[in-house]
Amino acid sequence: MSSDIELLKQAALDYHRRAPAGKIKVVPTKSVVTQRELSLAYSPGVAFACEEIVRDPNTAAEMTSRGNLVAVITNGTAVLGLGNIGPLAAKPVMEGKGMLFQKFAGIDVFDIEINESDPEKLIDIIASLEPSFGGINLEDIKAPECFIVERTLRERMKIPVFHDDQHGTAIIVGAAFLNALAVIGKKPDQIKIVHTGAGAAGIACMDMLVHLGVPKENIWVADRAGVVHSGRTDLDENKRRYARDTQARTLDEIIDGADMFVGLSGPGALTQDMVKRMVEQPIIFALANPTPEILPELVKAVRPDAIVATGRSDYPNQVNNALCFPYLFRGALDVGATVINEAMKIACVKAIADLARREMSDVAVRAYGGQTRSFGPEYLIPQPFDPRLLVELSSAVAVAAMESGVAKRPLEDIEAYRERLNTFVFRTGLVMKPVFDRARSDMKRVVYAEGEEETILRAIQHIADDRLAWPILIGRPAVIESRIERMRLRIKPGVHFEICNIESDPRFKEYWMLYHSLLERRGVTPDGAKAIVRSRSTVIAALMLYRGEADALLTGLIGRYHKKLRYIQDILPLDPNVHAPSAMTGVINNNGVFFFLDTHVKLDPDAEQIAESTLQAALRLRLFGVEPKVALLSHSNFGSHEDASAAKMRHALEIIRARAPGLEVEGEMHADTAFNEEIRDRLFPNSLLKGRANLFVCPNLDAANIGYNITRVMTDGVALGPILMGVSKPAHILTPAATVRRVVNMTAIAAVEAQIRAAQESQSA
Repeated sequence: MSSDIELLKQAALDYHRRAPAGKIKVVPTKSVVTQRELSLAYSPGVAFACEEIVRDPNTAAEMTSRGNLVAVITNGTAVLGLGNIGPLAAKPVMEGKGMLFQKFAGIDVFDIEINESDPEKLIDIIASLEPSFGGINLEDIKAPECFIVERTLRERMKIPVFHDDQHGTAIIVGAAFLNALAVIGKKPDQIKIVHTGAGAAGIACMDMLVHLGVPKENIWVADRAGVVHSGRTDLDENKRRYARDTQARTLDEIIDGADMFVGLSGPGALTQDMVKRMVEQPIIFALANPTPEILPELVKAVRPDAIVATGRSDYPNQVNNALCFPYLFRGALDVGATVINEAMKIACVKAIADLARREMSDVAVRAYGGQTRSFGPEYLIPQPFDPRLLVELSSAVAVAAMESGVAKRPLEDIEAYRERLNTFVFRTGLVMKPVFDRARSDMKRVVYAEGEEETILRAIQHIADDRLAWPILIGRPAVIESRIERMRLRIKPGVHFEICNIESDPRFKEYWMLYHSLLERRGVTPDGAKAIVRSRSTVIAALMLYRGEADALLTGLIGRYHKKLRYIQDILPLDPNVHAPSAMTGVINNNGVFFFLDTHVKLDPDAEQIAESTLQAALRLRLFGVEPKVALLSHSNFGSHEDASAAKMRHALEIIRARAPGLEVEGEMHADTAFNEEIRDRLFPNSLLKGRANLFVCPNLDAANIGYNITRVMTDGVALGPILMGVSKPAHILTPAATVRRVVNMTAIAAVEAQIRAAQESQSA
């Protein structure tokens, strides 16, 4: 164990020292590269923003970062697990908090470490900071001073003040408590709770349990001095609220018959003998960090029926404040809340509890080593990396703030707000919204060749929830249903999707005979056709599309791209006047959305093929509401080289302009020239391309695939596609790296393409 700790210590030190030092930094949000921009950002233009705030202080949220800026403040007197280490030594913790705010909720943070232990002086210092921040997160301030500081600041300040050690812990405990009761089938007023630790977090947790319906007289408390009873003279006002008229003086005397133990004290406080004397299916929240009051394995050794939670990540049911504070502040900031009140906290509790009762998200599954957990004794609360936390918690908090009357900027449309939050979680959301909306308007049948794959099944849950398409899964029904059950998904065959049984579908004879008729002059025998149709799910999917039994298909999560493409081309003809298929892949990053062509199909296309694929890609960009700005890329810049590759791109440009004179396209050029208009104007002032290109057409497959992947990885981008073009039916080949979100996105794209093709066929009929 000691060697493990030493390894962890060294890794943590290396992590913090890695350049740049620390975990957070400040970056500009506006461009300042010209004299004009400098005059807007600072003098004289900044004066107009100042005058506007004088006129209406609420505009500070529009003109400055204040509406999205939280101060994480400590004096370092009670750093978790470390004690009174002082403000300077507490700074790594505060930076870590800031990183989580930004990572999980997009909230900016300044960490402020204050060298002051006098609560009155500390209050004055923090209160004076109100003009700078939209909210205050108090951290690691010792009790009882923390109660005084928070209460007074809440009274003095007109922005949310939240002591996470108290209320963050209480919110997570409250959510886990509600779900633990649901597991054992009891109600809050039916249980006896024994609580150890009556510091800031302990008092807040007890208050939360009372808010959730536990009678105060059902809570028994013990602290370092023993049972909190009415005869003690050392109790502060918070402890006195929970003092009992009793002769019991030790934890051992009050544990008998307890339904629940909540520990926020220290290691060893609860013994196995005490656990034995609790009721059946006891609930044990041993939350002391880093060592709990009793280790879960010791509990399970004497009470296998116990439900156990700790504060540690190496055991199930981790009570982790990261589940709460980023999303609580997100909702509060977005409605301009003046306070974080009880209604907002309870809304957060219920949203966390509700989310745990749903299936795990694919992101959370990946984050935790592929482990799928479902609601029950070992899964009471969601995992911190569940992307749904932002949408569900923040919107619940925002609604509670508005309904309780503390929102200065109430939202007009909560569904639009949820969509905005979803866009932050899934950066494809903004690009995909018009596609999703159109897909829902006329649900199409989409067949999935790899219908047994977990990624597909998780995607189908989203697709069913959003009503994007009617899925058809190719696979073995028993396998599909067992995996759905194991992952605790809510989808059901016949209700949310249908299955094409790859082993015994009644259409098998029709399928192989059709396949044979299409390929008999290419060496495929009847026996060969039977074998291929029986074993190649992509072939079945393409045949279904050919026969009109599906409107679109997705394949590619298993196997090689070109093999899948060959099967599709064997069955589905190309579009009229198209000589070869091509593939386009998008990257969405902080700079926008960019598409690359051809990333997967044609190794070395000629000028005609490049022109064809470019025109098809431009049409599809408009599907996303993106006006195409096309750059034909090369190692040559507007004729600087005369070799065959550069000449090919110039010839492609001529063909494109002849066929689509209104398309904004230019070439041949370097990639930086395409991206930067200033460079382009300097080199080629008569360019017909204005602004930044968004469709990059490469001279060959190597360049396109490398460019796409480098851009995606180095910019932390999100992939969209590949989108197969040129085939007469909506057929798309994914890659083994495809995520659930990518499958969902491509389903919507395929469905909308099916809608467009159906409309075109109807018009031409």
